[in-house]
Amino acid sequence: MRIHRTSQRLIVLLTAALLLPCALPFSLSAQQRKPAASARRTARAVTAATSYVNPVFDFDFPDPTVIRASDGWFYAYATQAVVDGQPHNFQLARSRDLVNWERMPDPLPVKPAWAGGTQLFWAPDVHQRGETFYMYFSAVLNPDEAAKFKKEINQEKSEESVFCLAVATAKAAGGPFVDSGQPLKCGLSFVNIDPMAFDDPKTGRKFLYWGSGFQPIRVQELSDDRLSFKPSSRPVELIKADKSIPFQTLIEGAWVVYRDGWYYLFYSGENCCHGPLDDIKYAALVARSRSATGPFETLAQATGKADSTILRKSREWVAPGHNSIITDAAGQDWIAYHAISRSHPYLTKEIGGDRSVRRVMLLDRIVYRNGWPQVEPNGQPTSTRRRTPIVRRRRS
Repeated sequence: MRIHRTSQRLIVLLTAALLLPCALPFSLSAQQRKPAASARRTARAVTAATSYVNPVFDFDFPDPTVIRASDGWFYAYATQAVVDGQPHNFQLARSRDLVNWERMPDPLPVKPAWAGGTQLFWAPDVHQRGETFYMYFSAVLNPDEAAKFKKEINQEKSEESVFCLAVATAKAAGGPFVDSGQPLKCGLSFVNIDPMAFDDPKTGRKFLYWGSGFQPIRVQELSDDRLSFKPSSRPVELIKADKSIPFQTLIEGAWVVYRDGWYYLFYSGENCCHGPLDDIKYAALVARSRSATGPFETLAQATGKADSTILRKSREWVAPGHNSIITDAAGQDWIAYHAISRSHPYLTKEIGGDRSVRRVMLLDRIVYRNGWPQVEPNGQPTSTRRRTPIVRRRRS
């Protein structure tokens, strides 16, 4: 068969075009190839993903805080864990669409000097303000410093650990974060844990919420530099632990959202991590106020319900809670939280004597009805396929 010369040239050009992408990487360095490959994988994931099934990150990933940074990526930060056989002080993953996540290095690779001899780093809360990322977290004070602290408060005989609130900063979402040099606040037991920073959109004031250890959830105003409490400020008690109220014997994990004139305080209650699975009653709850500093009215108080839960365990998932809230491009709120799978409930390797249960990250949709948030469809973690959040990609 005879082929016209023009056709021959066209075939050669087409063949070269097809072969070029295969040949080109061999002329590039490894550093040049890796970002391109990662970008192609991410683009395919964002384009292809129209639905998902929980969990969205099937690794031990407790107390997740999810944010969207100015580079367009979603970042999820979590409590310490053993990753590939190595301890991570904190965990970090990133995603383009909130459902496909890739792990990143430890964002706090160097421990603070005041906590350098311990391995209990919990519940990092990260926010971007301008070009700076602020990480609020809790950690256990070194034994020597803890002994001095107990002496100062006349508790020398106490065998309780000393937990402290702290803050670190970085210029990128992935860190490395560097501790400010000293804790914000310390106390016996695990009272000073689970911090969450919040800028009040109505007043511009900066706040830090925290609390656990069978004591109230509190809030206190931060200084303008966000690295300390405002000198004239004092802690304000918002929600009190109360063993007579279901799910409120122990409360923790505060997360505040401002929406339609209301400040919604999400928090979690009861035992999250110890004992037989059927005895764990940890759940997510909610209260609301017209002010960032309260007073807050719980869902139970406002509606007459027996409790204030909006997310509790299901047949498959135990201890859902310690959530963050993230809003997608359509203005839809999503709740990112941890839970224990009954099919894979325990860790193969603990870290720092912290816990034995394996808490993975889940994602579900929140709707607001009659002025209160609800987790769709029935206030339990979903196990069936759901539609993904709506995400508009930004240039990174």
